[in-house]
Amino acid sequence: MKNRFFKYVSQNILAMIGLSLYILADTYFISKAVGANGITALNMALPAYGVIFALGQMVGVGSAIRYSIVKEQYRNSNKDGSNECDKYFSGALFWGLVIGVIFAVLGLVFPDKIVEIMGGDETIVAIGVPYFRIFMSFSPFFIFNYTCNAFVRNDGNPSVSMAATLISSLFNIVFDYILMFPLGMGMPGAALATALSPVVGVMICMIHFLSKKNTVKFKWFKTSLTRLFHCCQVGMSAFVGEMSGAVIVMVFNFIILRLTGNIGVAAYGVVANTALVAVAVFNGVALGSQPLISESYGKHNIKDIKLIGKLGVATALGLAVIIVIMIWGFTDTIVGVFNSQGSDRLLSLARVGLRIYFIGFLFAGINIFCSSALSAIASVKWAFVLSILKGFVVVNVCAAILAPIFGMNGVWVAFPLSEFILLIISGVAMKKSIGALESEK
Repeated sequence: MKNRFFKYVSQNILAMIGLSLYILADTYFISKAVGANGITALNMALPAYGVIFALGQMVGVGSAIRYSIVKEQYRNSNKDGSNECDKYFSGALFWGLVIGVIFAVLGLVFPDKIVEIMGGDETIVAIGVPYFRIFMSFSPFFIFNYTCNAFVRNDGNPSVSMAATLISSLFNIVFDYILMFPLGMGMPGAALATALSPVVGVMICMIHFLSKKNTVKFKWFKTSLTRLFHCCQVGMSAFVGEMSGAVIVMVFNFIILRLTGNIGVAAYGVVANTALVAVAVFNGVALGSQPLISESYGKHNIKDIKLIGKLGVATALGLAVIIVIMIWGFTDTIVGVFNSQGSDRLLSLARVGLRIYFIGFLFAGINIFCSSALSAIASVKWAFVLSILKGFVVVNVCAAILAPIFGMNGVWVAFPLSEFILLIISGVAMKKSIGALESEK
């Protein structure tokens, strides 16, 4: 089990880092082409992107988890459950299409209103509208990509899942540069490169679906709201986990706009986009562990669930220490990458922000893993409570209290303080959930 754990986790970490790198590439190229206002516009796009990603995770990952559990249950009973398993894949694609079309229409018709809701002034609206219109019109492909990737991973092929994410991210980075600079498309070029990358990801996932190893089949079934609800139950923590990022960015943007204006939002954009790499690392640990935990849960193997839990926590903590050390050691270098105009104010704000904010990942990495693990063992109640507290309550309350007192430092401190509080809750949730499984057995 240890070897499988490190194989799955390492491949998913690489995949998630690849996913985050194209957002960093967007930030870097936009800072070069448009400057601080471009970073501000991009940072206001992150909540919209986060909502699409969250819904894709809830439907895609939730369906993939149910698929894994049901497959193992049928395997243990020596019954053919392929038809029932296929319903989860087919349903995920159908509902993903419905959700994606809704967001595509919103992005095409109301991009200016969306930017305004995110807090953009006239300057930011003018810069952000083309970006929003293009990337939101490709919403169905983003959701298809998340769904296909989750099913490939849960069907025992993390290598193809990793390849799909890395190749699509590389495509985005290369075309970011080509479209923005040689072709001179600016912000629309960045949006188009980002929008096309999930199409590439889906094409790579087809390698698995067309292979002999594949056990996932698309079949026409009557859609079931009940089945969707069951998938969303276990996918809720993934949904709220992703939504939390979107909500935090939006709330922080509004608070920072009142404190320091657009330059403060640009500084937060540097912090938030850099943090995406850290979040990607811990999502890799969580997503790599999830198929193994779901499989063990389907087999009622409590011993392996405990082992994966210990490995996951230890891995998350070790990686967090490395990340914090790197951030403190290379702070000015990181800020300099996104500070093409050489703004001393941006450097000052982002330097302090990075060093304080990233301390929170000593706790956040464990929380991300625990939230995913709770979903994988179908501990819906605790996964939901933890996700809600993380995404919509604790960090926003901390920011609302501390920002008026300590200014920008209060904003930065809100994240580590909230994650420490959540760490305590995560520990209680894991202990009670595993205790309940032992009692059932």
